[in-house]
Amino acid sequence: MKRSAALIKLSREHHTALSLALRIERGGDAATLAALQVKVPTIFREELEAHFQEEESSLLPQLLLAGEAALVNRTLAEHRQLRKLVDRIAAGDLASLPAFAEQLRAHVRFEERELFMVAEQVLPASPPPA
Repeated sequence: MKRSAALIKLSREHHTALSLALRIERGGDAATLAALQVKVPTIFREELEAHFQEEESSLLPQLLLAGEAALVNRTLAEHRQLRKLVDRIAAGDLASLPAFAEQLRAHVRFEERELFMVAEQVLPASPPPA
């Protein structure tokens, strides 16, 4: 799907999230899962957290001003839940990996199919301020 110029970067960054979810879902042996338990918090902090911060500081405030409070609230709630899961994984909770992968995939799907579609309809075509 072709994205507006304002959302291209955010949309492309979803590839990292989906790749991570797929790696977790494919799992593997205990050693692979233990490695993922270490890698997931690092990847989240280095790549996905910046994506969340960008959405929270530029896109979501604009959507809120455009009257899209329900979408903004859902996005923020999902960001909080994903952060909590990453914290649990970082604390050694291996059982949180599958839930994180499932919620991350669902979150990307929501953003691509709902949040970004609405943003393209209600926001100006110029990129949001960073």
